[in-house]
Amino acid sequence: MGDLAGPDDDGLPPDRSQAILEAAKEVASLLKAGGHSFALAGGVAVYAHGGPGTLQHDVDFCVLPEDVAAVTGTLEAAGLAVVEPPEDWLLKTRSQGQEVDLIFRPSRAPVSRELLDRAEVLSVQSVWMPVLAATDLLVGRLRAFSEHYCDFGAVLPIARTLREKIDWSRVRQECGAEPMPAAFLYLLERLNVIEPEETGDGDRT
Repeated sequence: MGDLAGPDDDGLPPDRSQAILEAAKEVASLLKAGGHSFALAGGVAVYAHGGPGTLQHDVDFCVLPEDVAAVTGTLEAAGLAVVEPPEDWLLKTRSQGQEVDLIFRPSRAPVSRELLDRAEVLSVQSVWMPVLAATDLLVGRLRAFSEHYCDFGAVLPIARTLREKIDWSRVRQECGAEPMPAAFLYLLERLNVIEPEETGDGDRT
């Protein structure tokens, strides 16, 4: 018999989308029952907003730094082991055989109550949960760009699909001064995904 965890017959990795969604629903339900402030993040959040639906990575949640101990207690009480990796900005657990990241300090600043307050309550396969706002999801992706990692191809479908839900002026304000995000925004303009930015005299750049 073949390895059940191995690639499909066509050589592609197995589709983990449903298992990832089940993990998101289980952990979100536990966090809600525990009364914790949180928001779904990452690729599953993009999916919840109507973005690309093939999920092959982990589940991400944002939690407040001051709630880390309480969140850990809630998950451990439900039988989920929580570990602290060498990185000092997240915790990890597993649900439905999938990795779940509990992020409390993303790339530039700790998770704030303001960030969580901007979250939208959306349905993930009939389980309602707070989901990071589309603007915050894109800002997070753009802030991760650097000279060593700059995968426009991974972010372009998100920008296209969610463009009507994104506050582009805030994206420019928060990310536009950095060279890699600025280049991505210029690409979106050339592809007619977004309108060029208007200058103070009414001209467009």
